[in-house]
Amino acid sequence: MIATTFIVFLLLFTGVGIYSATKKQNTTTDYLLASRNVNPWLTAFSAMATGQSGFLFIGQVGFAYQIGISAIWLTIGWAIGDYIAWGLVFKRLRQVSEEISADTVSSFLGQETKEIRWITTISALITIAFLGSYAAAQLVAGGKALHALFNWNYSVGVIVGAIVVVIYCFSGGIRASIWTDTVQATIMIGSLVLLFVVAIANCGGLSGFWTQLAAIDPGLVNLSPQDLEWGLLPFLIGWIVAGFGVVGQPHILVRAMAINSANKIGFARNIQVIFGLVNSFAAMGVGMAARVLLPNLLTNGDPELALPYLALELLPAILVGVMLAGLFAATISTADSQILSCSAALTQDLFPGLAHSYKYAKLGTLTVTLIILSIALSGDNNVFALITFSWSILASGLGPLLIVRAWQKSVTTPAAIAMMVGGIAAALFWKMGLDLSGIIYEVLPGMAAGGIIYLVSQFFIAQESS
Repeated sequence: MIATTFIVFLLLFTGVGIYSATKKQNTTTDYLLASRNVNPWLTAFSAMATGQSGFLFIGQVGFAYQIGISAIWLTIGWAIGDYIAWGLVFKRLRQVSEEISADTVSSFLGQETKEIRWITTISALITIAFLGSYAAAQLVAGGKALHALFNWNYSVGVIVGAIVVVIYCFSGGIRASIWTDTVQATIMIGSLVLLFVVAIANCGGLSGFWTQLAAIDPGLVNLSPQDLEWGLLPFLIGWIVAGFGVVGQPHILVRAMAINSANKIGFARNIQVIFGLVNSFAAMGVGMAARVLLPNLLTNGDPELALPYLALELLPAILVGVMLAGLFAATISTADSQILSCSAALTQDLFPGLAHSYKYAKLGTLTVTLIILSIALSGDNNVFALITFSWSILASGLGPLLIVRAWQKSVTTPAAIAMMVGGIAAALFWKMGLDLSGIIYEVLPGMAAGGIIYLVSQFFIAQESS
């Protein structure tokens, strides 16, 4: 019954993606941006599903399992930063990208007319490298889900996810991704809230849940994370900036570029944040309830598998299938968007001679999928670490420059390249050199470095002209 339900929903996602092809136009702009005519409701649900993904069902549930209620600061900080980004940057991105006819994030960042397109090329390489790793993490999350429920090898889920993505992305491009994201988002919300309610009931209600959690470890019910050398405020600010780091995520930025009106960005933002918070709080609750009901995962298992194991423990088979479908939907809804963004970077930005070829755009999707599949089959199985690392590099490398471009501020090619390289270097040094990411997430120093480099470059330009 579990497998039957799962397959039915998998066929539903694929069918929606294929049906979207009835609305397509055989142009690269339609394949990459759905002709900039996406309903704001679809934009909101698609952005939510794409942004949360396997990170929510696997990574964030596992994070809450391990540290308890203090995981709330990640959720709150991320939502605040995300809300600010949509308000300050996304509307401008939608307006300017249409004015300059930029169909990809890298072309928007470059805005170059000379033959040597250094900004576009470097940002495209960053996108392919790190968004590709991010997409691989989504496929790994799907593999983990199938392993937990069917005891299949991780590689089976990874391959199944890749095949499904290719089928409907080939059919309808970004429109197929957005339509299926909306269906997947609905299933994500319903399945998470359902499991949360059932799990709390099995803990003896909220009071019983809280009492048992405190008995396991008082730190699990402490709002302030333990062992924060610099205190709670810098920790929270780090996660707010992490949420703001959405301005460096091409797979989410293209949703803003594809909405049917810049004036509807605010409405889409509100819907996205509200339902995103519902999802995040439910995921946290599931993670903490699993700590009470499945305490051995910390020593004899994988906390990132808390959700599928809890579903197996508490739900009837048909609902376990729905939960698995929700989890798998979350991973696919992000992987498809990331694969399309990497494909766009490859065919539109690295090889501009192919930019207007619909056939090569689809071939690029297949090529990128195969590359990402190989990464997923050979890479790290820690979904939370993979995703947070990739997010931070993209935010640090592309985010500051995107803000400058969205507000149409002048920037020289050397300064733009320095912003991208310097931002990534700062994030890497903060994480690997100083080992301070547990105190403040590395997006803050990474984006700050990019911003400082821009301000310094503007200072010297002003000095030279005076």
